[in-house]
Amino acid sequence: MAFVITSPCKTEKAGECMEVCPVDCIEEGKDMFYIDPDICIDCGACEAVCPVEAIYMEDEVPEEENEYIALNRKFFQEN
Repeated sequence: MAFVITSPCKTEKAGECMEVCPVDCIEEGKDMFYIDPDICIDCGACEAVCPVEAIYMEDEVPEEENEYIALNRKFFQEN
């Protein structure tokens, strides 16, 4: 299980999540930030500091945001 960044990040892209991540699993993409599910340790530090509440545990992502689970994984497969 990992945390997932969802659509509110696209309009905010604040970056506090990157600053607090203890394992550097968050990377900046063109339009938003992404969490590497293979590195994430589920600590929740990123979720706590996100100003737009864009970060969820994978199994708690709202149904309308489910596409972001695959988008986070795809970002790291392509980079």
